[in-house]
Amino acid sequence: MTQGTLARRAILIGGSALLAASPLRALAQGAKTAIHVLKDPNCGCCSAWIEILENEGFTVTTEPIAGTQLMRYKSENGIPQEMISCHTARVEGYMIEGHVPIADIRRLLYKRPDSVGLAVPGMPYGSPGMGPESEREAYEVFLINRDGSVEVFARYAAA
Repeated sequence: MTQGTLARRAILIGGSALLAASPLRALAQGAKTAIHVLKDPNCGCCSAWIEILENEGFTVTTEPIAGTQLMRYKSENGIPQEMISCHTARVEGYMIEGHVPIADIRRLLYKRPDSVGLAVPGMPYGSPGMGPESEREAYEVFLINRDGSVEVFARYAAA
């Protein structure tokens, strides 16, 4: 081994040790993203979606809320009537409405568009928490713009 190889190894090992002992360790290991979900306390599909979030590494808090209170919350936070689903979540300043796939939430958080958030209106069968993906019906994930307009963010074909 050459002296240059040994020096590079020492730098890599030392740098790794510093990273492991530093506050950046959580960032390097993929710190969990916190998401707060408002849902009807009796909704099973909402609970299934929350379980998927937790299994994918999100730190989930929930708040039971129903009826007109939940609808008012959605409206006050920029969710258009035609985008409404059963549960609503907030993650890093974005609203997530309905059974939005985890990959789309992550893409939203990576791209950070100036928008309200994402929505999967209704409760399409085979979307996360709504039955097996192998029997999925076609659906779209919408990006909700600040002016209330929407555009397709992702499309999922029928299985």
